[in-house]
Amino acid sequence: MPLTSHLSPLTMKVAIITGAGQGIGFEIGKCLATAGVQVLLNDIDPVLTQHAAQKICAETGGTCLPLPGDSSDTAFIQTMVDTAVAQFGRLDVVIANAGITLFGDFFEYSPEAFFRVMQVNLGGTFFLAQAAARVMKNQPSGGTLLFTSSVTGHQAHKNLAAYSMSKAALEMLAKNLVIELSPYQINVNTLAPGATLTERTLDDPEYAAVWSKLTPMGRPATVSDIANAALFLVSDNAKHITGQSLIVDGGWTCISPNPDT
Repeated sequence: MPLTSHLSPLTMKVAIITGAGQGIGFEIGKCLATAGVQVLLNDIDPVLTQHAAQKICAETGGTCLPLPGDSSDTAFIQTMVDTAVAQFGRLDVVIANAGITLFGDFFEYSPEAFFRVMQVNLGGTFFLAQAAARVMKNQPSGGTLLFTSSVTGHQAHKNLAAYSMSKAALEMLAKNLVIELSPYQINVNTLAPGATLTERTLDDPEYAAVWSKLTPMGRPATVSDIANAALFLVSDNAKHITGQSLIVDGGWTCISPNPDT
């Protein structure tokens, strides 16, 4: 049996992941590093970014470089991509995970909140994909893009009109980029998590109990549930999958009970 059969299909690849200081993004970064990927980890909080990268290196023995900055800023986006190429000579995987959720009543939602959601969730993803694809198209092996969507891109949720439309738009972006990127062996998909236990959601003492009742599988997702799906979608095992969205929600969107009931 050849030696390569023992290696992860991700070994020695280079990946950028945004919004990864904690929660789902952090767990994906840790899984990538464990699989042998050289990770460039981004978050807007410099202290959180540094701590996350150090923790991943310590726990996995892998490579994880901190890239603190605003992932919706186009100049910084280019800096991230340039850093990956300068450090490792290539860029194989980009996971556009950064996003913000600004709840608000539709009748009172401010232009400032709306455009900030669109700048981070859509603009950050679009221009990161653009900058990364410009590198990947010149690599014989192409590359892989993964966008973080949400179940709210599939089912309505009160006070999340702007957020939901941004997540649905990401899924259409992935579909459209199939036309643009497939000739260069770049595949692109979206991952749509449902209710997930993270540092942020655990601040709500009722979150786990409420979503355990609403989720057909009897519990909300863990960050590992989401990260395992992401790891598959960015691996060579999923290279012929493109333009798709994978929902990881324990079945909630199949019955979509209202969380307010």
